[in-house]
Amino acid sequence: MYSCNQLLQALESGRCDAALAAVYTGAGLDGARARARRVARALAEGCAPKGPAALFSGPGRTELGGNHTDHQHGHVLCASVDMDMLACAAPNGTNVIRIESEGYPPLEVDLTDLAPRKEEENSSAALVRGVAAGIAQRGHAVGGFDACVASTVLSGSGLSSSAAYEILIGSIIGHFSCGGALDAVELAKIGQYAENVHFGKLSGLMDQMGSSVGGAVAIDFGDPADPVVRPISYDFAASGHALCIVDTGSDHSAKHLTEDYSNITREMRSVAAHFGRQFLREVPEADFRAAVPALRRECGDRAVLRALHFYDDDRRAVQEADALERGDFQGFLALVDASGMSSALHLQNTWSTADPRQQAIPMVLALGRELLGGTGAIRVHGGGFAGTVQAFVPCGKLEAFKTGMEALLGPGMCHVLRIRPQGGTVIVA
Repeated sequence: MYSCNQLLQALESGRCDAALAAVYTGAGLDGARARARRVARALAEGCAPKGPAALFSGPGRTELGGNHTDHQHGHVLCASVDMDMLACAAPNGTNVIRIESEGYPPLEVDLTDLAPRKEEENSSAALVRGVAAGIAQRGHAVGGFDACVASTVLSGSGLSSSAAYEILIGSIIGHFSCGGALDAVELAKIGQYAENVHFGKLSGLMDQMGSSVGGAVAIDFGDPADPVVRPISYDFAASGHALCIVDTGSDHSAKHLTEDYSNITREMRSVAAHFGRQFLREVPEADFRAAVPALRRECGDRAVLRALHFYDDDRRAVQEADALERGDFQGFLALVDASGMSSALHLQNTWSTADPRQQAIPMVLALGRELLGGTGAIRVHGGGFAGTVQAFVPCGKLEAFKTGMEALLGPGMCHVLRIRPQGGTVIVA
């Protein structure tokens, strides 16, 4: 157990290198070591806490299969990635959580009032209050802490910076206030509650599960209270392909896009409601297809197309996981491409009708397909409407792919990621 100053000394002397190397590899280790020292120094100098300090990580996640299927209790395939939020935190003995994140104004959340606040919607404070509320609802006393955070998760990127933040905060509270009693699935549910109720965004559980569990996992949300999590054993590094996330330069986190995301959920639920159900997973696909003429009149064509995407992509997510487990990477890539086409044509989440001049995702998809030349796979990534594109690029084409993308978008906009085995974690305590 370290004080804040002791933790800083241990980081600067290299005594924590083994713990850092267990989470970060290659070039990422040098960056993580520098970030860890930076946040520990900022906490020691800014707050000088006397209690035990620890180092925490909440990773971003990449969606590999099942685009917008989780909120209809469907199947998804997702994975934690090596872009993360890294925090040094320590209890402060008060009822206030204080967080300083690099590049953002400091925030404070008073734990004596954990009710949702309308004025906090779409803010980091809402996520902090929501996570604290979700933990308190489970019977745990939540104490205040000070934290300094440095992030490599691209904001508004489709890597789900909000879920990474929720899992980071949940891991900190879970460690200091709950004695580690909250497992990865419970932390994910708490994060979803914070996002739905406090932040004001209707979302499923995939983002939080992808961040909290670690590695590549197939998840069946048929019973969201007890999701079935299946770890997928596949060595992506041996596939001969690089996983690229292309930042289109359009802001996935823009406030007006929250309504676009929520409309997908509402429209899919309107189709389910025709059958007296709340979620499409509860409606047999044959019944849906037989009712399409009536559904067009009742719900509108877009809702029907989005429901069609759900059934197809729900099935594909299972097929993708199975393809990886049997080592059929080419079969996996074909399914990824099919999912991308369905997202564009049926789900319609590659650009927002609120700003039709901004169609960065379709532009990147068009150029990406040219650069790949019939190899690899490319698709919209995550929630969509703005943000990022995901591509599996043959290693022999990676340099040309990055060059082409960055000629369009600017330097540093094409990121090569690694799927990491750890989800939300306490790195050093």
